[in-house]
Amino acid sequence: MSEQRAAEFSESDGVAVVRLNRPALTREVKEELLAALGEATASTTARAVLLLGSDKAFCVGQDLAEHARILREGTGQALNTVREHYNPIVLTLESIQVPVVVGIGGACVGAGMGFALAGDVRVAARKAKFGTAFTGIGLASDSGLAHRLVTSLGQARAMELMLLGTVFGADRALELGLVTEVVDDDAWEKRARELAAVLASGPTSAFVAAKREVRAAAEGGRPLPELLEEEADLQNQLGLTADHVGAVDAFLDKRTPTFTGH
Repeated sequence: MSEQRAAEFSESDGVAVVRLNRPALTREVKEELLAALGEATASTTARAVLLLGSDKAFCVGQDLAEHARILREGTGQALNTVREHYNPIVLTLESIQVPVVVGIGGACVGAGMGFALAGDVRVAARKAKFGTAFTGIGLASDSGLAHRLVTSLGQARAMELMLLGTVFGADRALELGLVTEVVDDDAWEKRARELAAVLASGPTSAFVAAKREVRAAAEGGRPLPELLEEEADLQNQLGLTADHVGAVDAFLDKRTPTFTGH
């Protein structure tokens, strides 16, 4: 029997699934995760992406045993992994144009929290735990975590989570808006798969455009007239899609629309 890979890619019914099988990020795990995400990004048939961990943990961040070994070697290479692995993983997640659903079954801390927040919709088990973790080991954050927290929560709340590093539960994450739903511990993966399937059967072009608009608004710095002009361009493009025309006809006929992604 072949050994289970650290991270795996599969695709079914328009959903590209990337699963982390090991919670701590060794070099092997990071390389396999990046490769699996690359496969998801390259798919021409996926209309949604589902990122999963295990029932025990989504991701607990850097494997500190491996990190300590590299530190002891004294080569100065211990933190090269940020540019070599973490940044490419986050940028690959960011490059996915279709909706990304993240299923969180347990611990989601450090870089794992950064990865989770790079998704679009997050489902957490009630037992899931969250934390920034970095300052607890004498580091600032990576994996885009500070950026995501500030754009999601504002500077004051992001500063609190970053400096204090307090571990908090799924209900608190829901209250803060860091997760979309909290479900029973035995239902997190089923619910995440349900949401991915719903999104994969929806108006894909509209979802892609909506993600683009939300990201542009969240980044800030662009004047409203420019954003409005981009919205007008996107609406003109979407107005020509079969999904839009079909959905309007379905509404007038009092039918449920069927979306093909075109």
